[in-house]
Amino acid sequence: MPTLGLVILDSQIQKGMVVMMFWYGGHWAFWQAGLMWVGMIAFWGLLIWGGYALITNATRKPRDTDDGGDAVRILDRRLASGEIDAAEYQRLRGLITTGDHRTPAGTGSTR
Repeated sequence: MPTLGLVILDSQIQKGMVVMMFWYGGHWAFWQAGLMWVGMIAFWGLLIWGGYALITNATRKPRDTDDGGDAVRILDRRLASGEIDAAEYQRLRGLITTGDHRTPAGTGSTR
C-alpha cells in the first residue's frame, strides 16, 4: 500500500501547483480588470496623441518674420491709389525700413 500514499501525496502536490500557478483560482477582481482597461486606453491615447503632435509639428510651416513687408505693401498701395504723395511716401518708407518710429506718421515733418 505504499503506492497509494504516493498517489495521494502526488495529487496534493499537483493541486498545490495549480493553486500557486493561477493565484487561487485565477479570477481577477473587477477593479483589476477595469484598471487594466483604463491603463490600456490611456497608453494608446497617449501614443496616438504623441504621433499626431510629432507629425503636425514637423509639417508646420515656419512663421514669417515681421520685417515690415506688409507695411511696405500697404504704403505702396496708398501711393498707387493717391492717398499720399511721393514726399510722404518717402518719409514713411524711411520710417518703416529703418525701424525709427519716433516721428508720428501724420505730422508731415521731414528729417
